[in-house]
Amino acid sequence: MQQIALAVIGGTGVYNLAQLDDVQTHDVETRFGTPSGPIRVGTLLGHRVAFLARHGEGHSLPPHKINYRANLAALQQVGAQRVLALNTVGGITDAFGPRVLACPEQIIDYTWGRISTLCEEPGSDVLHVDFGHPYTPMLRSKILAAAKVTGVTVHDGGCYGATQGPRLETIAEIARLRRDGCDLVGMTGMPEAALARELGLDYACLAIIANWAAGCGDGEEITMAEVLANVQAASNGLPELVGELARG
Repeated sequence: MQQIALAVIGGTGVYNLAQLDDVQTHDVETRFGTPSGPIRVGTLLGHRVAFLARHGEGHSLPPHKINYRANLAALQQVGAQRVLALNTVGGITDAFGPRVLACPEQIIDYTWGRISTLCEEPGSDVLHVDFGHPYTPMLRSKILAAAKVTGVTVHDGGCYGATQGPRLETIAEIARLRRDGCDLVGMTGMPEAALARELGLDYACLAIIANWAAGCGDGEEITMAEVLANVQAASNGLPELVGELARG
């Protein structure tokens, strides 16, 4: 298939890119099975962009049931080489409050029981990929440059703590993540980032901070209404940023 400029994986609250024009729908099967949903490929500001809703377009898949391998393989099959992961997260440290966008540079994996490698099946090649820098540095730089050009404020850096979900974390769990050096907490950052590395895809995260994590900020109960309202507010500049990123 024709190579596309950029693939975007949308997280909670981001189920489509409404600004895509001339959209074609691809129902892709991969050697790892079926992805979370159809891949929508269209034009954004003159560039071909693919979009996939990580949880399904109706948010039907919890984090631990997502077929991360199929999602990334499907994007690769339609011609993607660069993947921008939009992850809806909670903020832990002071710079990462609700409605902030961040481009983290590190991740700690607290998930369990997920298929986390291409090496799962008997006879598969054993891949010992370098994962010291989990997000492709060049793609991170391009995201930050695109944010600057489009006037979208994006915090540079931070550490993402990937938890199992789908429940939110306890105050004690968030305190542990803070001690470990995490600034953000989400449920879908891993194994997605590691699988992208095994597949040879350029991959980086743009985290959308939807709420304070448990015991942080104002300490109020987290509601889905609050999460979705904050995601919508923080996402206002995303089409321009994504379009600029697709250019470079």
